[in-house]
Amino acid sequence: MLLLIQYTIIFASVLILVALGGCFSEHSGVINIGLEGIMVMGALGGALMMKFAPAGLPAVGMIVLVVLAAVLLGMIYSLLLAVAAINFKADQTLVGTAMNLLATAAATVFVKAMNTAADSGNVSATIQYIEQKKAFLVNINGFEFNWFMLMALIALICSWVVLYRTRFGLRLMACGEHPQAADSVGINVYRMRYAGVLISGFLGGLGGIVYITAGVSEWKFEYGVAGFGFLALAVMIFGQWKPTRIALAALLFGLFRALGNVYTGFDVLKNLNLPSAVYNMLPYIVSLVVLAFTSQKSRAPKAEGIPYDKGMR
Repeated sequence: MLLLIQYTIIFASVLILVALGGCFSEHSGVINIGLEGIMVMGALGGALMMKFAPAGLPAVGMIVLVVLAAVLLGMIYSLLLAVAAINFKADQTLVGTAMNLLATAAATVFVKAMNTAADSGNVSATIQYIEQKKAFLVNINGFEFNWFMLMALIALICSWVVLYRTRFGLRLMACGEHPQAADSVGINVYRMRYAGVLISGFLGGLGGIVYITAGVSEWKFEYGVAGFGFLALAVMIFGQWKPTRIALAALLFGLFRALGNVYTGFDVLKNLNLPSAVYNMLPYIVSLVVLAFTSQKSRAPKAEGIPYDKGMR
């Protein structure tokens, strides 16, 4: 049971971070389908930092450097969406889809090339971080606490405060609801949308490194992030673009995802003799069922996905 709670919280942390990223982007008026790709890039940046960080680096230093590398690469990659959607007014769904395809392919090619150059004969797309991962873990009476859990909680609180208690957040949401009205009172819609997309890159990149370090000490980038970016989008929609509801939805989806890791420890589930793939599919099946029953009542920001033209009123 303790292991189930542990995995539920860490997977929920991933979903909270990435879904909050999508929340900021969509509240600004930009649909970010590319969260999956941003997660891959964040995972790549964090994994490379763990691999090449100086030996003997204190745990705090390792955590800071890995987080910085993940969020920085996530933000840089999110600029592809920002430039295409805001400056060139491209179709946001198509751009996001292309970002997802490009990220996994680019990460795979890069890691394979790096491993080949370092060790002829090794052409895998895998990065190991066995010792470095220990900096993120604290064992508390059998419960493996991960510092990323605390980061997700801080991000959740900060997101709620920023969106509902700051001028920046209120202006951001205004740009996703009525951009022409926001512009008429002096708010720079383009700048706010850039901010929303960059924040989604920040949180999505962080979510990527949390995901690949959740239960393993190496990651094969050919696998991408196994659809977790899309699952985060489902969490965001189910949570109605509100941080507190997103957190509750993330815990629900995180629980079903955790069952895929620990079902063998429960006699009731083990005796069902179901293939492990069924348990791994559970969060995605649940997301389809939940969205089928709740999507009609969803209230997305009114102007999301609509390119803003300053000349139109």
